Amino acid sequence: MVRNIDIQQLLEVSNAKESNGSIIPAEAEDQTWQPHFFLLTHSLGQSKTTNTSTMAGRFSSASYQVSSSGGGYGGGYGGGGSSFAGGSYGGSSFGAGGGYGSGYSSGFGSGFGGGSGGGGSGGGFSFSSSSGFGGAGSSSLGMGGGEKQTMQNLNDRLASYLDKVRALEAANTELELKIRQWYEKQVGVGVSGGDKDYSKYYDIINDLRSKILAATIDNSRIVLQIDNARLAADDFRLKFENELALRQSVEADINGLRKVLDELTMSRGDLELQIESLAEELAYLKKNHEEELQVARSSATGQVNVEMDAAPGIDLTKILNDMRADYELLAEKNRREAEAQFAQKSNELKKEISVGVEQVQTTKSEISDLRRTLQGLEIELQSQLAMKKSLEDTLAETEGRYGGQLQQLQNVISGLEEQLIQIRQDMERQSMEYRELLDIKNRLEMEIETYRRLLEGELGL
Repeated sequence: MVRNIDIQQLLEVSNAKESNGSIIPAEAEDQTWQPHFFLLTHSLGQSKTTNTSTMAGRFSSASYQVSSSGGGYGGGYGGGGSSFAGGSYGGSSFGAGGGYGSGYSSGFGSGFGGGSGGGGSGGGFSFSSSSGFGGAGSSSLGMGGGEKQTMQNLNDRLASYLDKVRALEAANTELELKIRQWYEKQVGVGVSGGDKDYSKYYDIINDLRSKILAATIDNSRIVLQIDNARLAADDFRLKFENELALRQSVEADINGLRKVLDELTMSRGDLELQIESLAEELAYLKKNHEEELQVARSSATGQVNVEMDAAPGIDLTKILNDMRADYELLAEKNRREAEAQFAQKSNELKKEISVGVEQVQTTKSEISDLRRTLQGLEIELQSQLAMKKSLEDTLAETEGRYGGQLQQLQNVISGLEEQLIQIRQDMERQSMEYRELLDIKNRLEMEIETYRRLLEGELGL
C-alpha cells in the first residue's frame, strides 16, 4: 500500500535541524516511516560569509546532511530528483546567498540539470554536472530565469505525483472499506477478520435436511408401493391369462358338447320318427288283422249252402283260427320287439341326454364360477390401477413440490456463487491494482536508490 507523505512533517524536521547547518530526518531509522517520494525543502538562515566557502554533502538512503566550514556558509544546497523516463536522470539545485537568507527547492525532471549559488560579497559555490558538488569563486552568481522555471516545473510534477499517490491511497482505502462493509453484510467477515456465525442457519438447515430426508423416505415408500402394485398387477395378469385360457378351453368343450347334443337330438328325432312309423305300422297291422278277423267271423257265422260233389273239405274255421293265432303271435312278437327296441333306444338316449345335461349343468356352473372370478379379478384390477394412478399422482405432486423448493435453493446457491465470483473478480482487480501500485513503489524505490547512488558518486567526485 502506498503511504501518504507528510510534507508538513518534513518541513518541521527541516526547521528543527536548521540551526546546526544540517538536516537529518528523525524518522530515518524508523521502519514504519519510509516514504516513497521525498520532498526536499530547506531554508537556510542568514550568512555572514563574504569570502571563499567550502561545502561537503553526504546523502544516504534515509538521511542527508549539509555542513559548512570556514566561518559559516553563504549559499544554499539544492536537492535533486530522479526518474527513469527514457532512461535519463534529472535533478536540479540552486542556492542563493546573501546577507539575509537563502532558498532551496527540488523536483523531478527528465534531464540532468545544474546548480548555481552565490556568496554575499566575496565567494560562493555552484553545482554542475561535470564536477559534482562544490566550487569556489570570488564573485557573486545569479540564478537564471530558465533554471527557475525548470525548478518550478519539477516541483509541479512532484506535487502532481503526490496528488496521484494520495488519490490512489484514498481509492484503495475506499475499496477496502467497501470490501469490509460487503463482507460484514454478506459473508459476515468483520473488521477483525472473524468468521461468519452460521449458527442461526443451523436450525433451518436441519429442518430442511429432515424434510428432505422425510420426502426421500416417502418417495422410497411410494416407489416400493408402486413396485409392489406392479408385481401384484403382473401376478393378477398372469392369473387372468390362465383363467382366460381355461375359460376358452371350457368354451371349446361346451361348443363340442353342443355339437354332440345336436347330434343326439337329431338321433332322438330319428328314433322318435322310427317309433312313430313302427307304431303306425303296428296300428295298420292291427287294423288289417281285425278286419280279416271280422271277415273271417262274419264268414263263419253266415249260412252258406254249398253243394258240392267232392270229397270232404278242409275245416276253414280251424285254419282261420290257426292263422289268427299265428298272426297274433307274430304281432305280439313284433310289438314286444319294437317295445324292447324302443325302450332300449329310449334308455340309451335318456342316459346320453342325462349325461349331456349333467355336463351342460357342470359346464354352466363352471362358467358361472369363472365369470364371477373374472368379475372379481376385473374389480381388483381396476382398484389396483386406481391405486397406482393415485400413487403416481402423489409422487408427481411430491416431486413437483420438492422440485420447486430444490429449484429455489439452487437459485439461492447460484446467486451466492455469482456474488462469490463477483467478489473474487473484485479481489483480483484490487490485487492487480495493488500489484500495479507495488510496481510503482518498487520503481520509485529504484529511482530513489539510483538517485542516491548518483549523488554519492557525484559527492565522491
